Amino acid sequence: MDTGGMVLDNEVLLGAIPMENMDLMLRPQLQSITVNPESPNIPLSLAK
Repeated sequence: MDTGGMVLDNEVLLGAIPMENMDLMLRPQLQSITVNPESPNIPLSLAK
């Protein structure tokens, strides 16, 4: 997936839609990101 991101010093800020496209679940109430439990083995790499 290609998408834009904002670079702040040495961190990259991605929006909610690109993260959901990477099969991550956003949990704003807990301020966390988790792997989708319906497909836990699909994400295979880390975005740094």
